[in-house]
Amino acid sequence: MESLDFYQKEFNKYLRGISFLNEPKDLYNPINYILKNGGKRIRPVLTLMACESVGKSYKNSLEAATAIELFHNFSLMHDDIMDSAMVRRGKETAHKIWGVNSAILSGDALFVLSYQRLKYYSPDIFYKLTNLLSETALFVCEGQSMDLGFETINSTSIDDYLKMIKLKTAVLIGCALKMGSIVGDTSIINQDLFYDFGVYLGIAFQLQDDFLDLYGDKKTFGKEIGGDILENKKTILYHISMMNSNSEQKTKLLSLYSDKKLESSKKINLVKNIFNESKVKEHTTQIVAQYTQKSISALERISISDLKKSHFKYFAKNLMSRSY
Repeated sequence: MESLDFYQKEFNKYLRGISFLNEPKDLYNPINYILKNGGKRIRPVLTLMACESVGKSYKNSLEAATAIELFHNFSLMHDDIMDSAMVRRGKETAHKIWGVNSAILSGDALFVLSYQRLKYYSPDIFYKLTNLLSETALFVCEGQSMDLGFETINSTSIDDYLKMIKLKTAVLIGCALKMGSIVGDTSIINQDLFYDFGVYLGIAFQLQDDFLDLYGDKKTFGKEIGGDILENKKTILYHISMMNSNSEQKTKLLSLYSDKKLESSKKINLVKNIFNESKVKEHTTQIVAQYTQKSISALERISISDLKKSHFKYFAKNLMSRSY
């Protein structure tokens, strides 16, 4: 296996070679824009790594990796619209530039294009990949629906939240790894373990993302700090605070989350003070570590060499120690 940088560079080169310069421009320009804005390419890199780790060349899984990346960007484009987000990866979101209607259609086109990339595989592999992607797509929609619902209710639990991020975020990482292992033609047991590794890692990744939304560096994070608070998102920070706070703190926190007139920076600072008082930083770090360890435990059971496992461990370590 090669370095992470190698797989990332190879995938980016392959993606740049695919032309989306079609008409009408209002449909395809937003697609080119969001793809050129980069991103960490976590999912396609994992697809390539999984395929190569079980004995096939990473090149065999480039189309599957592309399908995953196109699908991921479809979900981001629609997610930004639903969240009324103005910034993605440090740049203006597609709907802010081209309008909501164009961004919706471009997102739909990305969804279709993701499936088209899988037509290059044999019928047997094509069936397995499309079935997995379809199942994952429905999970992502269910997770997004749960996330939207959480914004207007106060009674959600930590378990409810963990289920939501598993569906909305983590299953796509599991899907990316399982796709690579399917193309690599490894055993079903290995495929399922790759999936579990990805899901647990995805949960840890999203929890870390929640943490960085408030405690990260704006220059490297790529989004406005405190955006989840302004959108009244009940992330893991909120749930831990509600669990650890006294009645006075809980009442104040609920009041702040329902206040739509309070100036943005003041709201963020007041909520952050309550989070700090209820030891949110420490508890979030512990939960992130727990799910990271669950992912490593699944990885250890995969029938590949220890050397190959070390590449995935290195990937997980870098992912969870990031500041962006």
